[in-house]
Amino acid sequence: MMTSKQRVRAAIEHRQPDQLPMDFGGCFITGIHCSVVEQLREAYGLEKRPVKVCEPYQMLGLVEDDLKDAMGIDVESIFPNRTIFGFVNENWKEYRTWWGQTVLVSEHFQVDEKADGTYIYPKGDRSAAPSGHMPKTSYFFDTLVRPQDYDEDDLKLEENLEEFGPMNAEEAAYWKREAARVRGGERAVITHLNGTCLGDIALVPAPFLTKPKGVRGVEDWYMLLASDPDFVFQLFDRQTEIALDNMAKLNEIAGDVLDVVVVCGTDFGTQESTFCSVDTFHELWLPHYRRINDWIHANTSWKTFKHSCGAIDTLIPSIIEAGFDILNPVQCSAKGMEAAGLKERYGDKICFWGGGVNTQQTLPFGTPEQVREEVLSRCETFAPGGGFVFNAIHNVQALTPVDNMLAMINAVKAYNGKK
Repeated sequence: MMTSKQRVRAAIEHRQPDQLPMDFGGCFITGIHCSVVEQLREAYGLEKRPVKVCEPYQMLGLVEDDLKDAMGIDVESIFPNRTIFGFVNENWKEYRTWWGQTVLVSEHFQVDEKADGTYIYPKGDRSAAPSGHMPKTSYFFDTLVRPQDYDEDDLKLEENLEEFGPMNAEEAAYWKREAARVRGGERAVITHLNGTCLGDIALVPAPFLTKPKGVRGVEDWYMLLASDPDFVFQLFDRQTEIALDNMAKLNEIAGDVLDVVVVCGTDFGTQESTFCSVDTFHELWLPHYRRINDWIHANTSWKTFKHSCGAIDTLIPSIIEAGFDILNPVQCSAKGMEAAGLKERYGDKICFWGGGVNTQQTLPFGTPEQVREEVLSRCETFAPGGGFVFNAIHNVQALTPVDNMLAMINAVKAYNGKK
């Protein structure tokens, strides 16, 4: 019988594993909302304790080892040493959410509750302007774009690179501790690389910086892609150089424990089409993705993970050409992304990590039987011959019924039981 690590690596390498591997909570794009984590812990009869919010931007809950065992999770996480709001998760404290759940958050989770929702401060610094807002009735934060003062005719690369720099002593020490924690474990280890998310619109406003400079508005960024692609190319080029140096340091510290690295979460698709043309992707993104992936494959045993929501069928050949091993979240409900067609066209070229069930419709709003039927259908489609790690299509959202979660997990176990 394979270990979880062997099972995941076999699937990525398009070898048939002994069972279909599963990931929930492995990274910040395969996670579970903290409210649903609490329900799952109760459903499995696990120790009752507040859920740790490991990623406050999306209010994702930490899937601890006892819950991983109950669910049958094959993945272990090393999360970034700082959250998207720029602070370290440490010295946990209780926090009461507006929906009535008591969770644990970092001592640096500094918020103000106002009439229109909750505002959070970057790095826990109340002298700065808030960088995130959770509206009333919402279950996660939206990034706030703070005013910037820059000259459109004299853009400066360094102002858009201020969050990228060499790995410091604090980060190196964190990696040493985390590598020691997971070394020798049976689960496959996944982490997010630092600084390789080229043009990720969630990060453009820099919610982790107290006073970001440069082009930080969402609309301004998209205009920049069209009006000054040379500047964007230079920005990506410099960012890639910094990232390659940091990857070399990471490899020295923890290279032996990592199996999968999330390179980039930049979305390229809507429900109907892509944000950019294939030509633009080839011009701006592909050369830099290829440099990153080529370095990783030449110097490590890591497998590289690319996230993009939406109808990206026309870009998948380019994503493969760029050297990615894994595609997530495999949004089968988007135009041109039907499961059978994806498996037929690309199933031997890239591993699908996700696509297991629709998190916009079936999982939150369907019946348990509908969930079971969809999950089994996706398993039958994607799993043969390897190339599939089961996960939902993006993070499991708040208000998802726990009975549907159990139906999903039990369907995967039932599929594995037939093997």
